[in-house]
Amino acid sequence: MIMGHTSRCRSALCRASYLALLAPLAAGLVTSCGSPGRPLAAKPYDASGQLMYSDPDGAKQADPTKPLQIAIKGDNRITDVTATDGTGRYLQGELGSDDKSWHSTSALAPGAHYTVRVSTESSDRKPGLHTIGFDTKPADSTLRVTFGPDAGTYGVGQPIIAALSSPVKDAAARAVVERSLHVISSPAVVGSWYWVDDRTLHFRPRSYWPADTDIYVTSSLGGQRIEGKVYGGAAAQLWLHTGDRVIAVTDAAAHRLTFSRNGRTERTIPVTTGKPGFETRNGIKVVIDREPFVRMKSSTIGIPADSSNSYDLPVHWAVRLTWSGEYVHAAPWSVGSQGSANVSHGCTGMSTDNAHWFFNAVRPGDIVQVVNSNGAPMELFGNGFGDWNLSWDQWKKGSAIPGENGENTRGTMAEQSALSAHRVAGSEHGGSLARLTPQR
Repeated sequence: MIMGHTSRCRSALCRASYLALLAPLAAGLVTSCGSPGRPLAAKPYDASGQLMYSDPDGAKQADPTKPLQIAIKGDNRITDVTATDGTGRYLQGELGSDDKSWHSTSALAPGAHYTVRVSTESSDRKPGLHTIGFDTKPADSTLRVTFGPDAGTYGVGQPIIAALSSPVKDAAARAVVERSLHVISSPAVVGSWYWVDDRTLHFRPRSYWPADTDIYVTSSLGGQRIEGKVYGGAAAQLWLHTGDRVIAVTDAAAHRLTFSRNGRTERTIPVTTGKPGFETRNGIKVVIDREPFVRMKSSTIGIPADSSNSYDLPVHWAVRLTWSGEYVHAAPWSVGSQGSANVSHGCTGMSTDNAHWFFNAVRPGDIVQVVNSNGAPMELFGNGFGDWNLSWDQWKKGSAIPGENGENTRGTMAEQSALSAHRVAGSEHGGSLARLTPQR
């Protein structure tokens, strides 16, 4: 066998209808040193007249949902088959029990060109060879994946997002997709994907990412059959890096925010959180964005303009935690209550100096946790990143491959080599490539 791409494992010959012989689109003959009494070392003869290739639809392009089948006439036999697509990827296959036939055991890629090299042996032990090329039909539908967030440096709470171009509902199809989405990191962690909905997956480790971690996200969906005539498309890879381990914990009952970096407390800040009826959400949140200036209007959260609770305020140094409008921001109008009472409409307010400091100290992906509030729990999805409010056991239940999730992100040797090469290339520019993308 050549490279083991044709299995010698014997199995019952699959029933197939062999149609007319296909004319070779390409022929490849090899020359070897021969000697008398060594027929297999002789120049192979053209075996095209002895071989039959399946073409179930009688079409010029092969159906990628059906296996490629090859048979040989007479007392001759097939000794080896090697089939590769245009990217050099091998098509796996298996010889029949009598060496009279071969069929592919892995799926053909849609819209691809294949080159098939068939080695044979005649009844008088002479070697034969035939090489043929063929194309497969394009996919009826292509499922594409886009990874997020944008490349850059993030906090240790940043989930990885995989957005699909169309819904995937079938459990088996979801398993195919999930097995094709790869997260490799250095240092390695244990992590898993979670299906947020039919078109969105999030990946997070069992606990927060380690500080100073390089993360490589890639897909092997391209050319894979997902379900029916839906195939995976190519996807751009993603490189991320984590910065320091930054965690800010707001105690709504004690009216203070404790900011720590890499396990050391850097500052304790007097704050005010949501008053009765507007209590701040409890739970773990992730910084989404930082906005130096925001115009906050109560009408955007459903408070009528003529209400005693209405407001229209210029707000500085705003750090966004939810899409619905929860921020940590400067609130000079409530300095007298900061550290002693909760008087906001749900945001965490602090002095302008403290807010400016906090704004410069955090980046997207950093953790902000609220405890001891009477507010509702942070939403898991759809209003920011509430991913960390699920326990690890709960998180794993969101996987389509529960028996396989919780995998280590060490990756293959090739993937680790890519990660290392990326890190070295970044070092030549004064830091990792991810760090070159400004996030502050």
